[in-house]
Amino acid sequence: MSEDLVDEIEAVNSIYGPGSLEPADRDDGSYILRLPGDASSLRLQFPGAYPASPPAVLGTHRSSGGVRGAGARDLRLFEEALGRVFRAGQVCVFDAVEELLAARRGGGPGAAAGDAAGDAAGAEIAADADADEASGPAPEWIVSEAVVEKGSRFVARVARVASVEEARRSVGHLLASDRRVRGATHNVTAWRIKGDAGTRFQDCDDDGEAAAGGRLLHLMQVMGVWGAVVVVTRWYGGVKLGPRRFAVMNAVAREGFVRAGVAGGEG
Repeated sequence: MSEDLVDEIEAVNSIYGPGSLEPADRDDGSYILRLPGDASSLRLQFPGAYPASPPAVLGTHRSSGGVRGAGARDLRLFEEALGRVFRAGQVCVFDAVEELLAARRGGGPGAAAGDAAGDAAGAEIAADADADEASGPAPEWIVSEAVVEKGSRFVARVARVASVEEARRSVGHLLASDRRVRGATHNVTAWRIKGDAGTRFQDCDDDGEAAAGGRLLHLMQVMGVWGAVVVVTRWYGGVKLGPRRFAVMNAVAREGFVRAGVAGGEG
C-alpha cells in the first residue's frame, strides 16, 4: 500500500467518520467506501500504482436506506465524479465524494471547491472586520501547536464565549488586530453557544474552503463543545494537500478544545 493511499484513508476517515473507507472482509484487496449520510456503500479496488492510476469501482456494497435504485444511482454518480476529478499522481477519493455530494445537492459537476480555492475570500472577510474591533478588549484565545504539512501551516485558536455577538466580536477582533492572521489563506470559524431558556446557537464560516466550517462544527458536536468559538487559520504553502488538509484542521481544532477545557460536555 502506497504512503499516499495510507494518508488518504486516514484523511477520509477523519473527515467523514471512522470506517468511511476501510478494507473489505475479502482477500481481493478491495475497500468499502461508505458515502456520507444515508447514502450507499461502494466497493473500490486500488491498483498498486495508485494514485498514478485511478481506483476501480467494483460495484455497490449496500444501497442507500434500502431504497430501490438508490445504489445504482450512487454508483453512477460516483463513477461520473471519479472520471471528472481524477488526475494522475493525485489522490482522488475525497474529491470524488465531494463532487458526488455536490451533484446530489443539485450543485452540478464541478461545484465542489478544490484545495486552496477561494484565496480572495480571506481578504473579503478581513475587509468585513471593523478596524474599531482592534481597540476593544482582546479575547482570551487558547492557541494550539502549529502543524506544518508540506509547507502549509495550520493553527487553531479557541475562546470561551457566552453569546453569538461575543463570538462574532472575538473573530472580528482577531482579524482586525493580527495582520498575519488577516492575511492568511483561510480563517475557518465555528461556534456553539447555549442561551437562555434552553436556546442553542451554532454556526460556521468556511472562508472559501468548501465545507470546512461544517466539519469544525461537527467536531464540536462530537466532542460536546459548548460556549466556545474556534478559528482555524491556514497559510497555504504552495503544495495541494487534498483531503489531508481537513484532517489537519480537525487535529489542531481538537487540540485547541482540549487545551481550552471546553470538551466533554453534552453534545
